[in-house]
Amino acid sequence: MKNSTVDFNTSEASFESSGVQISVYIINVLFGLPTHSFIIWLIITGTGSPIPSDFFNLNLSVCEIGICLNSVFAIFFYLRFSSLKGLRYFLSGLGITCRPLFQCLICVERYLAVVHPVTFLKYKPLRYRVICSFAAWITSLGSCSCCMFSIISLKYVWFVEFYSIQFLIFLSIQLFCCLAVLRALKQSGPGERGREREEENHMKRRAFHLILITTGNLPALYLYRTRKLCFLCTP
Repeated sequence: MKNSTVDFNTSEASFESSGVQISVYIINVLFGLPTHSFIIWLIITGTGSPIPSDFFNLNLSVCEIGICLNSVFAIFFYLRFSSLKGLRYFLSGLGITCRPLFQCLICVERYLAVVHPVTFLKYKPLRYRVICSFAAWITSLGSCSCCMFSIISLKYVWFVEFYSIQFLIFLSIQLFCCLAVLRALKQSGPGERGREREEENHMKRRAFHLILITTGNLPALYLYRTRKLCFLCTP
């Protein structure tokens, strides 16, 4: 009788946890999918900002759509479509590697524009962004494969090490960019006058705020992914 009560309580708690997860996935799909689809449409068809300057943002939105699709597969998985297990674990790598990787590329781009403008202008053509994005997608697909292999084969130690190393690398890059732009913001360039100085400081502040938000977002995303993946890996 006692064992039956324990099993009932366990199953009830599991059902409640699944219900919360499904609700989060539904919200992610309902808000994330149309939002990022609209962003992609604006970048491709908009005339106010050329595609090269927003190319990493375009790739990030494509990645976010992939994460939304992963949420759809996760909902079906919770509804007992176990055949989607491998695909769900594979797409989990998008949130672990692909999203923070493109966020890092955006931060580095803003860092170069503020701190090393000559270098930024040298690598401003679209082909360099295409090369970086191609390398990022190849790395992300490799990460997706590692996530799927590690979780399915129950190699959780490998997964945690892989996960932690990525987090430290991405966080270090973004912190470096954030501090470098903050230092540049406090310095005035030679020969700057009133309006020119104000415009340049405005550009630096925008870059600093963007990098700061992205850097603060990274630990929150990784903590959320850690909690969700711990729940996902719990039998």
